[in-house]
Amino acid sequence: MNDQIHTGDQQHGELGDAEYAEFMELAAQEGFDLEEVEGDLAAAGHGPLPVLAVVGRPNVGKSTLVNRIIGRREAVVEDRPGVTRDRVTYEAEWSGRRFKVVDTGGWEQDVLGIDASVAAQAEFAIEAADAVVFVVDATVGATDTDEAVVKLLRRAGKPVVLCANKVDGPSAEADAAMLWSLGLGEPYPVSALHGRGTGDMLDAVLEALPEAPAQTFGATIGGPRRIALIGRPNVGKSSLLNKVAGEERVVVNEMAGTTRDPVDELIELGGVTWKFVDTAGIRRRVHLQEGADYYASLRTAAAVEKAELAVVLIDSSESISVQDQRIISMAVEAGRAIVVAYNKWDTLDEERRYYLEREIETELGQIQWAPRVNVSARTGRHMEKLVPAIETALAGWETRVPTGRLNAFLGEIVASHPHPVRGGKQPRILFGTQAGTKPPRFVLFASGFLEAGYRRFVERRLREEFGFEGTPLQISVRVREKRGRKK
Repeated sequence: MNDQIHTGDQQHGELGDAEYAEFMELAAQEGFDLEEVEGDLAAAGHGPLPVLAVVGRPNVGKSTLVNRIIGRREAVVEDRPGVTRDRVTYEAEWSGRRFKVVDTGGWEQDVLGIDASVAAQAEFAIEAADAVVFVVDATVGATDTDEAVVKLLRRAGKPVVLCANKVDGPSAEADAAMLWSLGLGEPYPVSALHGRGTGDMLDAVLEALPEAPAQTFGATIGGPRRIALIGRPNVGKSSLLNKVAGEERVVVNEMAGTTRDPVDELIELGGVTWKFVDTAGIRRRVHLQEGADYYASLRTAAAVEKAELAVVLIDSSESISVQDQRIISMAVEAGRAIVVAYNKWDTLDEERRYYLEREIETELGQIQWAPRVNVSARTGRHMEKLVPAIETALAGWETRVPTGRLNAFLGEIVASHPHPVRGGKQPRILFGTQAGTKPPRFVLFASGFLEAGYRRFVERRLREEFGFEGTPLQISVRVREKRGRKK
């Protein structure tokens, strides 16, 4: 079966050949455009796509270029620097190949000076990317800040495509030629605003991008699995790492913010070697931070991207904060398996435990599926429960439901709990498939738009039926075009 999955891998994700053929026949019977269905399966079943980071100084036209690459106006564009603040990821396609584009943001002018904050954003984007488009304003030429980013690019050793932007006509191409001086190879003269020259640049991008990204986690079969410890500052991440290691591996201090860079440690637990990554505490939104905290948060986000599972530590002696929720959302959006560890449990009295349970119900309802452990990093209480919780979540993250079984289940749902009638019509799920794992990704095909509440109901039922404990589920719905059944 595995061989079958791999041979069909390029076309249809994790569906075996027989399963794929059966599925496409079903789609044809229901009147779906088979090319579109194939595209939907590829989109959900691709696993990780190669990542292209777009970096450069503020106001050189990065967001305009991103809009041009993705073919729609999504990135906010204004004629002043610093409009994009957080990193934003989009999916794009060129010449039949799909990839992710990361628009690295406008940077706060006062975060240790503009050069340093440009470097911080570029550094993170470069680390997480498979290839980089470096955007330079050809009308201004190479500045000292550009030179600083070039040094970063050289150190990272990632493939770079140099985009000389704002070349609106042949007369400006001489300005682009001046950028050979940066030593990054041929500058591609582009006008992101008008689309001039973007095709040649994207052809170069495809040459630079790998067909599929190198899996940063589980690089060797049977190699140690990567677990990121994340949470607010001073929640006990380093103490927990030292406790599971059985020795002082990382610096612990009462002062919040002791850990700045992610620290990788190989630790044997339950007869298995794991790679634990202790990360810096995340305080607030990245762009509101200053100096070292700003860099630390970027590196923490990178550590989560490279991990398979995130252990989210929450200080159970304090109220669950908006920041705790934001950190959990970061792990969910990254598609990682999740275990929630409530630390400092030994300090709680009965009253605090009662209120904590109420807080968990109201504030963390969106991750009721995540295994929970109540631990004390200081005393070592319940540490033995951490590994079973991690193993459970990873198993859920890798679970795949065969298409036949899934469709039988969907049929039962539609029969017993049909979608509410809206505007005289009753949309229904026709069929579906699980196109990918890590995390599980489903594509459902329906006769009409499915409301958010009904989608949540389907997700809840999927979890009740098939487990999926500890993993986010990604469910996309495709609606049949209103052109009637194809003959």
